Amino acid sequence: MKKAYLVLSDGRAFEGVRIGAEGDGLGELVFTTGMTGYLETLTDPSYAGQIILQTFPLIGNYGVIPADFEGRCLARGYVVRELCAAPSNFRSEYPLDAFLKERGVPGICGVDTRALTRILREEGVMNALICDEKPAELTALRSYAVRSGVREASCKEAYTVPAAGEERFHVALLDYGAKHHIVESLTERGCRVTVLPHDTAAEDVLALRPDGLMLSNGPGDPKENVFEIAQLKKLMGRLPVFGICLGHQLAALALGGETVKLKYGHRGANQPVKDLKTGRCFITSQNHGYAVLAESVAFVGQLRCVNANDLSCEGLDYPALRCFTVQFHPEASAGPHDTGFLFDRFVGMMGGGDDA
Repeated sequence: MKKAYLVLSDGRAFEGVRIGAEGDGLGELVFTTGMTGYLETLTDPSYAGQIILQTFPLIGNYGVIPADFEGRCLARGYVVRELCAAPSNFRSEYPLDAFLKERGVPGICGVDTRALTRILREEGVMNALICDEKPAELTALRSYAVRSGVREASCKEAYTVPAAGEERFHVALLDYGAKHHIVESLTERGCRVTVLPHDTAAEDVLALRPDGLMLSNGPGDPKENVFEIAQLKKLMGRLPVFGICLGHQLAALALGGETVKLKYGHRGANQPVKDLKTGRCFITSQNHGYAVLAESVAFVGQLRCVNANDLSCEGLDYPALRCFTVQFHPEASAGPHDTGFLFDRFVGMMGGGDDA
């Protein structure tokens, strides 16, 4: 076993054991509270530029199952309390440590993940470095920021996924770092999906004559995506729109809204969300560090969902524009499927039905 360190930007260092790839891992340290779903977490492109800290103490016990991957692994590092070296699952193909090595993700185990989580909750998200030797100075660590995450996470060329069964609608999906199960949730409802790079012009989207527009999840600060926001301004109101996570934030910015960075974000498959229209509460899967200020779009949108823990905005309706967006993940492959009906709502909008 090789010794390694996790060094925080404030200088605190945690000693542990090296796992995964060799080399340093520099990124924004964030924690996720899911008890399962580590494969979906590691392959969620929204973690681009970040070091993932798992709060659940044992990770890797069911190995690596490629069928559960959500996309490309873009994480900068991985932190766990205990990594299982001998997984037990009939679907497992190889151990998690091999996955990390294959994808060049450095990691560390044997550290106090509970203490680290408390630091992030009390002091906020901070940068961190996984390394073999503690650095003499911390300038590079402290100055790091997640940049160009959407460009890294998006597809490079457009491609089409056919509907499962009879085709009912054609959906254009702007890929800001989309999870595979968003596409699958649409195709299984009879939608042919054309997946488009993040920098596709509005005119090119409309030229496809889609029945609806899907705005995907993705990494980083939403305000960084100036071109993408400008294109959405041209698209809003032209066709039914459904936005998830970063797509939710970009839609709000395109309509004149504001976003803010949360202290430590919401990440995990156990985030409670209340629907203000129906009064129902759902347990959702989430991965985001920014939130929309609902009051900033009150002139055009209606607050639909709030986080039951901190009352931050989790969903907005824009009835006049045939658009609705949510901060959480209704495809929720890593956890519950409570909110999958939102895809049915989108399909209903494309069919000309009333927006519920």
